[in-house]
Amino acid sequence: MANLSDKDKLLRNFSRCGNWEEKYLYIIELGGLLPPLPAGMRTPDHLIAGCQSQVWIVLSTPAEGSVQLYGDSDAAIVKGLIAMVFILYQGLTTAEIIAYDVRPFFDALALTKHLTPSRSQGLEAMVRGIRAQASARQ
Repeated sequence: MANLSDKDKLLRNFSRCGNWEEKYLYIIELGGLLPPLPAGMRTPDHLIAGCQSQVWIVLSTPAEGSVQLYGDSDAAIVKGLIAMVFILYQGLTTAEIIAYDVRPFFDALALTKHLTPSRSQGLEAMVRGIRAQASARQ
């Protein structure tokens, strides 16, 4: 996730986009920054239920405490949404991930108002999946 920006930069860049077409292109660009998902992680155990597209998310907990997230999707915009969620959670511990409500951040971007209902549901499913994996490691 070293290629991904931080929350403030994400918000700044998103607000600089002149319209929603540019914002969608930015989301797709963010998805392109995700490192490739190792083949061994593309398993049914890591598949997120509730997403119309195929979405794999893996949370690992290295010794230093903060989590490492890996993910991929078969849809470009969804892959960008994964990157956005990862930006919000990067550097956090499992307890911080469980406690962190990402909805106000997405509301500030007006993101959920401009996504299709199935993509909004998929975004919620991704957040629930990450929080569930974090809870399992508590």
